[in-house]
Amino acid sequence: MEQTYFDKTVPQALEQVKATADGLTAQEAARRLEEHGPNQLAEGKKKSPLVIFLEQFKDLLVFILAVAAVISMVSGNVESTLVIFAVLIMNAVLGTVQYLKAEKSLESLKAMSAPVAKVLRDGVRQEVAGPQVVPGDIVYLEAGDLVVADGRLLECYSLKVNESSLTGESEAVEKTADALPAGKTALGDQKNMVFSGSLVTYGRAVMLVTGTGMNTELGHIAELMNQTQQRKTPLQKSLDDFSGKLAAAILAICALVFCLSLFRSGMGLLDSLLFAVALAVAAIPEALSSIVTIVLAMGTQKMARQNAIIKELKAVESLGSVQVICSDKTGTLTQNKMTVQKIWADGKLVEAKDADMSDPAQELLMKIGLLASDATVDVASGASVGDPTEIALVNWGGMHQTDANSVRSQFPRLGELAFDSDRKLMSTLHRVNGKPMLLTKGAMDVLLARSEKLLTAKGVVPLTDEMRAAIARANEEFSENGLRVLAFACREMDAERELTLEDENGFTFVGLVSMIDPPREESKQAVADAKRGGIRTVMITGDHKVTATAIAKQIGIFEEGDIALEGVELDAMTDDELDEKLPHISVYARVSPEHKIRIVSAWQRRGCIAAMTGDGVNDAPALKKADVGVAMGITGTEVSKDAAAMILADDNFATIVKAVVNGRGVYTNIKNAIQFLLSGNMAGILAVLYASLMALPVPFQPVHLLFINLLTDSLPAIALGMEPARKGLLDQKPRDPKASILDKPLMFKILWQGALIAIASMTAFYLGLSAGGAAMASTMAFATLTLARLFHGFNCRGTESIFKLGLGSNKYSLMAFAGGVVLLAAVLTIPVLEGLFSVTALSGVQYLQILGLAFAPTLLIQLGRVIRGK
Repeated sequence: MEQTYFDKTVPQALEQVKATADGLTAQEAARRLEEHGPNQLAEGKKKSPLVIFLEQFKDLLVFILAVAAVISMVSGNVESTLVIFAVLIMNAVLGTVQYLKAEKSLESLKAMSAPVAKVLRDGVRQEVAGPQVVPGDIVYLEAGDLVVADGRLLECYSLKVNESSLTGESEAVEKTADALPAGKTALGDQKNMVFSGSLVTYGRAVMLVTGTGMNTELGHIAELMNQTQQRKTPLQKSLDDFSGKLAAAILAICALVFCLSLFRSGMGLLDSLLFAVALAVAAIPEALSSIVTIVLAMGTQKMARQNAIIKELKAVESLGSVQVICSDKTGTLTQNKMTVQKIWADGKLVEAKDADMSDPAQELLMKIGLLASDATVDVASGASVGDPTEIALVNWGGMHQTDANSVRSQFPRLGELAFDSDRKLMSTLHRVNGKPMLLTKGAMDVLLARSEKLLTAKGVVPLTDEMRAAIARANEEFSENGLRVLAFACREMDAERELTLEDENGFTFVGLVSMIDPPREESKQAVADAKRGGIRTVMITGDHKVTATAIAKQIGIFEEGDIALEGVELDAMTDDELDEKLPHISVYARVSPEHKIRIVSAWQRRGCIAAMTGDGVNDAPALKKADVGVAMGITGTEVSKDAAAMILADDNFATIVKAVVNGRGVYTNIKNAIQFLLSGNMAGILAVLYASLMALPVPFQPVHLLFINLLTDSLPAIALGMEPARKGLLDQKPRDPKASILDKPLMFKILWQGALIAIASMTAFYLGLSAGGAAMASTMAFATLTLARLFHGFNCRGTESIFKLGLGSNKYSLMAFAGGVVLLAAVLTIPVLEGLFSVTALSGVQYLQILGLAFAPTLLIQLGRVIRGK
């Protein structure tokens, strides 16, 4: 039965309500609750932690390491086996923890119901919990109520509803109980419907519940979020691509080394396998994924101190390559608060803050604004209740130390003609200066047509055609700048009596008040900074095109030659047409959640990394679709916060720009860490390959290489992630998201720097081989490789010499070097560790040889940078 309510006219719906004894019975409500379930949104399926944990082992590199562990176990090398398996489990645990922290977007959507709703059941008005409301319920609405379900209005008394969380439009929408013509209309144009999640700002009404849970507009947004798939970041794609290629290369080289060892060197099968295992362990950067995660996590901590709270680690890296920011207007670029901008009175155009209360026309203009309105504002807390335009009038009074409550107490309301969307007027009766006075506000064209006189500094004068033209010009100027205009007038009454519609004639015109949801003060500079960094800012809003364009011009988003587009125009365009015009469209107005997803997708089709900012429920699907979703922490809904990857704790658009700079710095640090890890691994690969080709003993045991990769390498890599951001990052253009992090210059550095370290290591190997045999040679090669990689951490801090970077500018790199040296010294000198790590005792001369050989690669690299710098 409840499905037919959408198809019924208001009289039919009323008849059906009367047929059910003026509301559902408790038994019927219980039956429908059981049938429809509680008023909440559908819950998505969740993977168990065990399944998530097992999925971490799908990677091919993990498989290769597992094979290496098995071979080590077969060969009797228990220590290496235990260490390798410990590494695999540790990485799987980290991945599982990260996964379980993600994907909460729909949880708060389920909770988007009012605590209570006033319903009619068994002929009695009662309060029930919002989730207990069912289709067919009769719900009473008053100013300040949150609508708990979608519903058809049965009775309506000057109702205004703020639907900004759904439509993005800050201005309250007038509602009516009248039936509307058939046909599809935009959400904000469905005047006889109210929607779950919206707020009643004015008036009262009775509604018939037509949809709950997933059958609401809010539920439709939840479905969009379920359908929206998140994309991998450029770094994820690059590392995935690298992992695949590395795994293939490792398998090929291991097979080659195995064959060379088995057939050319005459080694046995087990020894050949050990050679292959050594090479696999040397080549695989076991700590790479963990290091990247740690560096990203440290980046999030730094951003949090700057009011940018990162929910997903990947967002840090994506921020550094953002090329376009699709920003919601209301509450993001603007203050989400209607504010009086300019007034017109007695032929004068005055800024609101400069209004002169000694001028009779301006003083009466403010007085009418306070008396012919119902909004209230708590000065102490700043909390406000009422229509946003009326709240703006009350705040304007407060700007000039005129308290609305005091004025209303001095001039109590004696009568009222409530606002009506047909008349476009609201009138109240007061006694002013001992005489009954009708005070009216409303649409300029309607009120001007009903006015006969004009209030001036010299008194009341007849309203001439010239004066009417001047008022019309002022109104046109306001409208062209996207300002909402209200007109004000008054009329002296013959007596205190009941008002009729006929009384709204013969007015004395007082003036005009223009208002707008103003831009945030910091928005203009933030947009300019983003432009300097090569980042395009696009405004997406549910507001009107004229208003949105005016705000965009003030902020610097809309420039000469740009295009402003409305949702209906966007619907008429194909994807190809949109792609063609996309670079020139700076403003999208009157858009729906589907439009926002389409706009973000269009930028992504161009290969751009797109960020989306917003604060409303309607923004949530696009926030999830974007590469980086950014929600407002103060004014944002819980839905938008959970859908976003980043939350601005201060709701400051400029914080996004700071986050972009930090993101670029973090990416640079990750790239430096990758250079450090892979160049060190390259040294191990080249050393093992050389030993294989020259039929030498195995230079490193698998446990040696794991010690280097997991302990002595991890500390400097983490320290590289703490490198402070260099100046000028915002002056650079966003990096190409298609470009691999392992580009040719970086690969060349990895190759030749790894070769230098390999030469030093194999030189130590030969020294040890001549002094004490294979065990001594392996120990010296291991110690030299470890210490050389610790020194190499300073080379990877940047592209300039250590003298320009400053040795002490990153204290963590010094601490990491010291920690690595202590660990290496413990392995070489503590007897109990000698057997575990397969090392032998060394002489003092050999320690000096290791130190000199280990430092040589860093010395050569730094000398080259100094020469290039000069």
